[in-house]
Amino acid sequence: MGTRLFVGNLPFGATEDEVRGTFERYGSVKDCHIVMDRDTGRSKGFGFVEMSSQDEATKAIEGTNGTELGGRTLNVSEARPRAERGGGGGSRW
Repeated sequence: MGTRLFVGNLPFGATEDEVRGTFERYGSVKDCHIVMDRDTGRSKGFGFVEMSSQDEATKAIEGTNGTELGGRTLNVSEARPRAERGGGGGSRW
């Protein structure tokens, strides 16, 4: 199983291929996903990259955090597990 990285402050025009290429310099990228806004279809400015190993993930963080992509300074760290979110749509009675 790989190590998932959070990639913040992505340029809104960045593509998954560009992000993948940035991280492939540090090892094998298993998955790359830019989070898109459901309503507008535009990037939310962050995404996730899964590296094949912890060692590659550490090298990728060290090599990309604080560097620029498309004029924006990347914020890269190991992704935290997603927090549980409550169910939606209940009444307020």
